[in-house]
Amino acid sequence: MHLKTLSLINFKNYEQEEFRFSQKINCMVGANGTGKTNVLDAIHYLSLTKSYFNVIDSQNIKHGADLMIIEGLYEYEDKEQLNLYCAVQKSRKKTFKRNKKEYQKLSDHIGLIPCVVISPTDSELISGGSEERRKFINGVISQYDKQYLEDVISYNRVLQQRNKLLKDFRKDGGSYDKNLLEIWDEQLLPLGKSIYEKRKQFANELIPVFQEYHTFISGDQEQVKLNYNSQLDNAEFADLLKGSHDKDCILQYTSTGIHKDDLTLELENHPIKKTGSQGQQKTYLLALKLAKFNFIEQTTGKKPVLLLDDIFDKFDADRVKHIIKLVSENRFGQIFITDTHKQHLSDILKNLDTEAKFFMIEKGHVNNVE
Repeated sequence: MHLKTLSLINFKNYEQEEFRFSQKINCMVGANGTGKTNVLDAIHYLSLTKSYFNVIDSQNIKHGADLMIIEGLYEYEDKEQLNLYCAVQKSRKKTFKRNKKEYQKLSDHIGLIPCVVISPTDSELISGGSEERRKFINGVISQYDKQYLEDVISYNRVLQQRNKLLKDFRKDGGSYDKNLLEIWDEQLLPLGKSIYEKRKQFANELIPVFQEYHTFISGDQEQVKLNYNSQLDNAEFADLLKGSHDKDCILQYTSTGIHKDDLTLELENHPIKKTGSQGQQKTYLLALKLAKFNFIEQTTGKKPVLLLDDIFDKFDADRVKHIIKLVSENRFGQIFITDTHKQHLSDILKNLDTEAKFFMIEKGHVNNVE
């Protein structure tokens, strides 16, 4: 499957524009702030029903407008077509349609068209808190396991109720009703166990693939590690919850569970956050995202759409060469790339034996297509 056409109306800085894409490589070229990344974000919307960069839908509507529309026409190998339509109007529920039929639950769409984004904003995976890394894990597994996504949504809902109960105990003088607390514990237990087991399996399969990609891109110049850590690694979830009742009552929130899970990212046995250069951190993140691509493809049998936002900056010539060698291989499907300089990107891609289409972006318009 590939995205054949993309239509934008009042999306970010685009008033009205239409793109016709290549089945292989599509390059958005233009100065910073012209709207290159917005094209990638619109494609992300069609895959995951939301923006990659700004999750508040109404803030993606063009200034001065009340409604935005993103529409994409996909084509399968047998020429069968799929139309996706997303509309956001201020103060109204988001509308998302597949072949003109509206989804009742947006989560039902997740996984139909897998998508992997590699962007400068991914640095939050390294510099940000554990929540960012859990989002990464959830974002991968949710694209091939609908039950996992439902479990995460349910777990967070129950967690909110348990935390509310803990706050209510404090209002009542600090004492707590053990029976009430255990009611919420019983609801958290099966959800937490299921999520943990799937995360553990995912990490065990992802880590060796990540290591392979990093070795290739870096030329085997650096030693890196990636580990998944959970409080459930060394204790039963039921024991953790029961043992934290007094502490949770004092803190007024749930201190144990899979909502505390994290990934540790290391370079040369030290946190890459503290020791890695910009190039080393970017190499690490690129390897992690390509491992995500590989994992989704192996699990679903579908090649995700690959969105590469300004990825060549901060890489030396050797690493760029290794990246292009990867991109040129048949393991990837449709690819979208942004860059500020057409000649720079042309030089990088010139030795590839594959079709590449260039879109010149200027202030929310496509000036010309080559």
